[in-house]
Amino acid sequence: MQELHDAPLAPLTTFRLGGPAARLITATTDAEVVDAVRAADAAGTPLLVIGGGSNLVIGDQGFDGTALRIATTGFALRGTTLELAAGEVWTDAVARTVEAGLAGVECLSGIPGSAGATPIQNVGAYGQEVSATITEVVAYDRGAGETVTLSNEECAFSYRHSRFKEHPERYVVLRVRFGLQDADGLSAPLRYAETARALGVSAGDRVPLERARETVLKLRAGKGMVLDPEDHDTWSAGSFFTNPILTDTEFGAFRARVRERLGEDAEPPAYPAGEGRTKTSAAWLIDRAGFAKGYGTGPARISTKHTLALTNRGGASTKDLLDLAREVVAGVREAFGVTLVNEPVTVGVSL
Repeated sequence: MQELHDAPLAPLTTFRLGGPAARLITATTDAEVVDAVRAADAAGTPLLVIGGGSNLVIGDQGFDGTALRIATTGFALRGTTLELAAGEVWTDAVARTVEAGLAGVECLSGIPGSAGATPIQNVGAYGQEVSATITEVVAYDRGAGETVTLSNEECAFSYRHSRFKEHPERYVVLRVRFGLQDADGLSAPLRYAETARALGVSAGDRVPLERARETVLKLRAGKGMVLDPEDHDTWSAGSFFTNPILTDTEFGAFRARVRERLGEDAEPPAYPAGEGRTKTSAAWLIDRAGFAKGYGTGPARISTKHTLALTNRGGASTKDLLDLAREVVAGVREAFGVTLVNEPVTVGVSL
């Protein structure tokens, strides 16, 4: 276990933003993670858990407490059951499942960050979510002072949400277990229209796993969603805002605003999100509110590849990023009456 003081945190995040931590501990085993958490809790010291840093916005003043970087390793595949240590690089683990001929997470290729972060916000993309394959999550329960194993149902997954996100100060994820499918080298049925179109097949079809993975990586790269240190469009947290989910009443009012602003024939994106609820597109809202790709004049701007990503063009501060985010939120609210919600976790700051 490594310990540093007044340690820079910006290099540990994909935004490359944020001030230093008073204390930074790097833990390489589950036991070290638990010991570090227990020590911080016993001392009453604020604790910040860092995995891959791909969903984190840290204030310029840094973090006056203990930052715990989880660098544990462990990839165990037994038949169709996969167990990952929280510190495993997620996209590398997905690649290994594809190589093993197992389906279920292939469309989650290229997502940055660590395996331990995936259940927290129920990571999803291109028609798949980890909640569909996670069977159990092993976590340290800070409230009970013990390690617990939570079933899929106990994780209370929903769109980009979970029990862990609902109670961020209570659980520290240690291991994640998945139930995958042996589908003779074929993907799970494709559920995302863009992916199916790119593959030249219909929604619901299966394709060879490696083809699915390569196609998703290509689609993500075209949107600046695959990490590349030379590409400032990837100096981001991926999608900065979640897609709004509206009640029937809210969607009706929103639709009326869209037609008032864009014309009587205009129709906003609409996807079923449960009884009486409809999901719409945050990227569509941002673009139609006047924030195009590349928007901005300072060191923090909207990605040149995707309106849903806010980026650090080099030399930005967290304040620069949040000023841009607030401008986008205010513009979308004024145009369409919908309030966007940030997807990354904020530390010491808020919108």
